[in-house]
Amino acid sequence: MVKIPKSHPRYWSLLYRERIIEGMERGITAKAGLIAHGRGEAFDYLIGEKTIPPAERAMKAAVAKILLAKHPVISVNGNVAALVPKETVELAKVLNAKLEINLFYRTEERVKRIAEVLYENGAREVLGINPTKLIPGLESERAKVDENGIWKADVVLVPLEDGDRTEALVRMGKFVITVDLNPLSRSARMADITIVDNIIRAYPRMIEIAKEFKTLGRSELEEIVSEYDNSKTLSDVLLHIRDRLTKLAEEGIWRRKKLD
Repeated sequence: MVKIPKSHPRYWSLLYRERIIEGMERGITAKAGLIAHGRGEAFDYLIGEKTIPPAERAMKAAVAKILLAKHPVISVNGNVAALVPKETVELAKVLNAKLEINLFYRTEERVKRIAEVLYENGAREVLGINPTKLIPGLESERAKVDENGIWKADVVLVPLEDGDRTEALVRMGKFVITVDLNPLSRSARMADITIVDNIIRAYPRMIEIAKEFKTLGRSELEEIVSEYDNSKTLSDVLLHIRDRLTKLAEEGIWRRKKLD
């Protein structure tokens, strides 16, 4: 990995870019994953590279729903394994959820390497290595799921997701939660709960929320979920972007400041 000085103004952004590149070199991330990461970065710029209130609201509803679930599953793809492997494992543990590898560009070698990364970061079990079921209506490799994982899950967290699988899972009757920086994507619009945030911020915050919410009763968790409105959340994100861009335009942020 390229050494990035912490004094660099884009330190964190560059650091996670390097993790994606390293993931590709290790056979974890597909080449298309680099493009997807860049697209996400663009939307992160638009929201201000921070967790905004609609995302916080969505995270609380998501954690509450997973804690209420009978068989929750967290899906893992190459970008997730490259960016937040430790956080993914910890989130699964605190939420008592299973981990399942699911890939669009699936090869047995990629699956093996991603499983190794998850085990290295403390995972006790990783599903999706030998899937035996197919999601109805999908023709891609993403259709392959584990009988004891996504196939029987009632709640599925599918971060950095392809819209076709999100839609297919919803048709199956699954409650789908996604983490997607693009509020306009099909995944964001089709999911039951959409967390519009960078996964590098979302997962650590969800771990914190989960530890707090584990002390709540079932009725309190159900109330948090029932009060959540995903359409309003997505609208609030777009309004946030609009207002932020309007403010930046009014301030003339694009103009270079005069040197003294």
